[in-house]
This record gives sequence, C-alpha cells and structure tokens, in this order.
Amino acid sequence: MSRIAKMPVVIPAGVDVTVNGSSVSVKGAGGVLSMAQSGLVTIVSANGKLSFAASNESREADALAGTYRQLVNNMVIGVTKGFEKKLSLIGVGYKAQAQGNKLNLTVGYSHPVNLDMPQGITVATPTPTEIVVKGADRQRVGQIAAEIRAVRPPEPYKGKGIRYASEKVAIKETKKK
Repeated sequence: MSRIAKMPVVIPAGVDVTVNGSSVSVKGAGGVLSMAQSGLVTIVSANGKLSFAASNESREADALAGTYRQLVNNMVIGVTKGFEKKLSLIGVGYKAQAQGNKLNLTVGYSHPVNLDMPQGITVATPTPTEIVVKGADRQRVGQIAAEIRAVRPPEPYKGKGIRYASEKVAIKETKKK
C-alpha cells in the first residue's frame, strides 16, 4: 500500500466533507471544492478522519489511493487556510496593478497586458513589482501564477521578467570577443 495513503486526513472543525459514490466535496469557510472519485479508491469517513485504500491489488489502484489522499488533503487545506503564490517583476518600468478581478501588467511591450482572473482566484499587488495570487484550489492558483509568469518569463542574460518570489534565475555570461 502507498505510504501516503496510509496517513488519514484529519477534518478540522468547520469543514464538511461529503463522500458520494462518484464525487468528494469539501465545504468550509474558503468555499466549496469538489472532485470526481475513482472506482479504484475506497474512501471511508470515521471519527473526523478520512481513510483511503485501494479497492483492488493493482499498482494503479495503489498509486491512485495516495494521489486521492493528497488531493483531498489539499482541498481541506484550501477551504481552511487557502493557497497563495507570490511573483515578482524584475526590470526597469515593469509594474503590475490589480483592479478587482483584473490584473494589468506593464512589462516592456508596446501595450499593457490585461488578464482576467477566474472566479475563486483573487490577485493583489502589495507593491507595483509584487503580485500575490490567492485561492482555495491549489491547482488553479498554480496554473494562474504560471500563466502570469508566461507573459514575460525571466530571460537568462539580465534576469528581467516575471518570476516566482522563491525562484533563482541563473544568469548567463555574455559572449566575449
């Protein structure tokens, strides 16, 4: 059995987890998240904990049990604390401005880049060179942060562009004559 699937998911107070035959939904202060359930994984709720087990002895079922355990754990964390990604803009004149559910980027193009944020994702700009993406769904927060970074990824010679706050960009040496 998967080592990750052996650990139960503890359901904190204020979080409601519903397990149907075809889906798992988690409801809390941060919103409602749901996910389709596979027939290869058995989910049992008891004593405020969720246990995951493979329904047969195949490798696929064993791997899916650990995967589903972690996905449901991320859903529980998402509706209680939420997830966030921080990005920073490096470059002269590069700035970001959040207006409601829109993000306006000025990153060296001849025009400003405007991005619409989907429902459930909030974006904030504490300073003009910082972007904070927050939400309950970990996958969507990471995807939106990756799409923002893709507008102007960091280039390897000067390091200009949009990067994650913890990202280290290796700067290449220029060509010598």
